[in-house]
Amino acid sequence: MNRYPTWKYLLVFVVILFGIFYSLPNLYKKDFAVQVSTDSTHTLDDNTLNTVRTALANQKIEYSQVEKTANDSVSYHFLNADTQLRADDVIKDTLGAGYTVALNLAATTPKWLQAIGAMPLHLGLDLSGGVHFLMAIDVNSLVTHRIQAAERNISDTLRKNGVRYLGLQDSQNGISIRVADRSTADKVAAVLSQDYPEFTHSLAPDGQQWLIQANLSEQARLDAQNFAVEKTISVLRKRIDELGVNEPIVQRQGADRISVDLPGVQDTARAKQIIGGTATLEFHLQDVQHDAGEAKESGLIPPGSSLYSYTSAGMAQAIPVLLQDRVVLSGSSITNATATVGEDGRPAASITLGGGGEAAFYRITGGNIGKPLAIIYVETALTPVVIEGKAQYTQRKSERVISIATIQSALPSTFQITGLSDSKEARDLALLLRAGSLPTPVAIIAESTLGPSLGAQNIHKGVFSIEVGFVVIVIFMMLYYRFFGFLADIALGMNLVLLVAVLSVLGATLSLPGIAGILLTLGMAVDANVLIFERIREELRNGVSPQASIQAGYERALSTIVDSNVTTLIAAMALLMIGTGAVKGFAVTLTIGILTSMFTAITGTRAIVNLIYGHKVRLTKLSIGI
Repeated sequence: MNRYPTWKYLLVFVVILFGIFYSLPNLYKKDFAVQVSTDSTHTLDDNTLNTVRTALANQKIEYSQVEKTANDSVSYHFLNADTQLRADDVIKDTLGAGYTVALNLAATTPKWLQAIGAMPLHLGLDLSGGVHFLMAIDVNSLVTHRIQAAERNISDTLRKNGVRYLGLQDSQNGISIRVADRSTADKVAAVLSQDYPEFTHSLAPDGQQWLIQANLSEQARLDAQNFAVEKTISVLRKRIDELGVNEPIVQRQGADRISVDLPGVQDTARAKQIIGGTATLEFHLQDVQHDAGEAKESGLIPPGSSLYSYTSAGMAQAIPVLLQDRVVLSGSSITNATATVGEDGRPAASITLGGGGEAAFYRITGGNIGKPLAIIYVETALTPVVIEGKAQYTQRKSERVISIATIQSALPSTFQITGLSDSKEARDLALLLRAGSLPTPVAIIAESTLGPSLGAQNIHKGVFSIEVGFVVIVIFMMLYYRFFGFLADIALGMNLVLLVAVLSVLGATLSLPGIAGILLTLGMAVDANVLIFERIREELRNGVSPQASIQAGYERALSTIVDSNVTTLIAAMALLMIGTGAVKGFAVTLTIGILTSMFTAITGTRAIVNLIYGHKVRLTKLSIGI
């Protein structure tokens, strides 16, 4: 009557093992670390590591270990946050440009647990803190690009309207248009008023000619700035989602600042590269009419072309190449990109077009079959400088030819980019292109770790509340239901372990509201056992045998347990779908807790009861507190 088939006992045993192994990593603390990674033009070889080691030793900074990660980066572990911050400054000064140095909280999970995918819970900002970036947007660059684009449009509009002008050029604050007489100046002013209301304009005589000065209005500047901030926030969120960071906080701070908080990140160096990256692609036809070697030696670059260096797989050194300045296709036309492997077995990126320009790209490549087409990887970064006591930013643009291939046929809207150095470059390039390019370069002007002391205090209080609640429930159940209460306590402990394990496997982020959800789950978890045990008591009082009472208790209480938990689950799912932030964190733990508690309270305790009482033929009494 009260015996499980073997497979059910094995199921319970496997679930218990799963809970134990995948919750174990949460017992290991995290180290304060500084993570160093590099771009494709630099390497982290032994000489570089020795240089860093010597620099740290000279500053009397000790580290506990050096760990090489799977992403071709190195992590230096330290005992406290102060040492971590000092080491961060020393390593940055030692390595210089070409290396990304980022603060990190590194997990110390044993390798054998990592091998089976067991990793600790991601803790929210209110518990473990995390990494904080303060980013600045180059608003002046955005306004300059806006004026330059308007210059071309205004020129086309004036020609379409038959308005002749003597000169048109952009200035620091706007666009200057020179015409021959007052009547033409009035026509220009009418065109500006009708088609370009975002510009304010003024007319003034300049000798025998007239000059119209069109400046971007303050409202247009503000709108452009707001658009840049909102667009940047949107792109950053997409990039962070691609990184798999749970519950990030990306929000505006001031007129041209964006604050980014990343809780529980495991690779802050890569996160720093990705969120600050402004990488894009440009496709250029190669200038085959001039010799690149002669141009490099003489320094005379043909008009309409630019000189680059190119290194492909198998080349001992870079060779000079001349590329036409005309951009055949830009990264803004790319709608999707994924990392893949090319026909030569090397890393590649699969590109899908759809953002405009693909028809022209198809036409141009179709008209240049047999000619080489180059792909340039363009990355723009902002370098903060202080001029007259005010923080300003200078752009540093780096361009690298990553591929030159002969056009075999007109390229369709889907093709591959080869010539990438490794799989990491392919993944990062695909991520940046897929998430979208930033509207203007950004600079990370501040970086720090958040609230380790406050997080430790919150964790202590949260864990203490769970411990107090757990102990009170355990004592009550043992006093009221005796041995059966002890079995319920075992199931309660198994439920807590299983809940933590599931949260860890799913990569959920635990915050203070999540701890509240766990505490509520512990209180609700024994409800099922209370219903079962009370039903068993009732059957015993009615004179039913102990074995039959156990059978009836579990079977007849099941529908009530399911009904009550389903109604709670519906409310939790509603919070999960509608809520955000703290509400969603509470809903996640509550939803998972309901599911795990139903398994442990019903299947788990029944398996233990069956093991203890199922083989006893002459069972006369149950220790259930009657």
